[in-house]
Amino acid sequence: MKQRVGLDSALTVLAPVVWGSTYLVTTQFLPPDRPLLAAAVRALPGGLILTLAGRQLPQGHWWWRILVLGALNIGVFFYLLFVAAYHLPGGVAALVGSIQPVFVLLLSALLLRAAIRGWQVWACVLGTAGVGMLVLGPEAGLDAVGVVAGLGGAVCMASGIVLTKHWGRPPGVGLLTFTGWQLAAGGLLIAPVTLLGEGLPDRLTWSNVAGFAYLSLVGALLAYAVWFRGIERLPALTVSLLGFASPLAATILGFLFLREGLSLIQGVGAVAVVAAVLLAQRSTARDARVAREAGPPPKTAGAGADGPAAAGPAHPAPPPSEAGIRPAAHSPRQTTEREQP
Repeated sequence: MKQRVGLDSALTVLAPVVWGSTYLVTTQFLPPDRPLLAAAVRALPGGLILTLAGRQLPQGHWWWRILVLGALNIGVFFYLLFVAAYHLPGGVAALVGSIQPVFVLLLSALLLRAAIRGWQVWACVLGTAGVGMLVLGPEAGLDAVGVVAGLGGAVCMASGIVLTKHWGRPPGVGLLTFTGWQLAAGGLLIAPVTLLGEGLPDRLTWSNVAGFAYLSLVGALLAYAVWFRGIERLPALTVSLLGFASPLAATILGFLFLREGLSLIQGVGAVAVVAAVLLAQRSTARDARVAREAGPPPKTAGAGADGPAAAGPAHPAPPPSEAGIRPAAHSPRQTTEREQP
């Protein structure tokens, strides 16, 4: 059980690590000052590819559910993320976004009826403090619009995680198809805003094409498939805490490829982030082991998979005779008055 949780966590953390490379790819390969275009290209092509490959469309109430999940996980989240990035220094924006696990903790208690435990609170505090030490600098400043957008983005992503956990996947729909629906829905929400607010660039270089391809195929298609798989297999808060790996990866990549300095405080912050992620992983494995050893809750008589049985049996048995044996058949002439209608 512990090995399975560790494997699921290790695979899921690849998604925020890939997202941590977005800043490097955006600044080095994409056209400047086109954040909404980057968001739309990141979501829409991969979503359409997966949807067409799956040859399935949502049915019934899943249409509005996919619109909600696509908006929370992709469309509205991306928009608020870029608004926060424009109004706040990068470190402050990352710090505001790191409060997301707190919202996941509260929403899980409300929607998933999950109990709030001490290690969860400590992991949230430790991870947020670590992100603050990683990304905050002397140029940090506050802007009301940026702070509100950052908090709104954190609420969107937290709500998307919890609702994805709460609703699950439609029966018979594969993970890649489910991912494609959400990416396509989110991309279609961003596309009109992109065309109206930014327009299309006059020309694209091969570096731009390579950057867009990386964001779409790796940063969205692959990363979100891994992310949604993790939401299915791990507790919602554990998945959210794994998101702390994104600013950690961005800091390390900036140090390796952009020659950005790495201070002692940032090193301590990196250790704190790793400790928060490991605390979540180990505690999740322990909880899963305890639940497995306790065994499934006993079923009540007549209860099925969907809940207790109805008040009475569907086909009641005929009442036994007073002597406990089958009564002899009566001839038509021996019909008593009590047996007549």
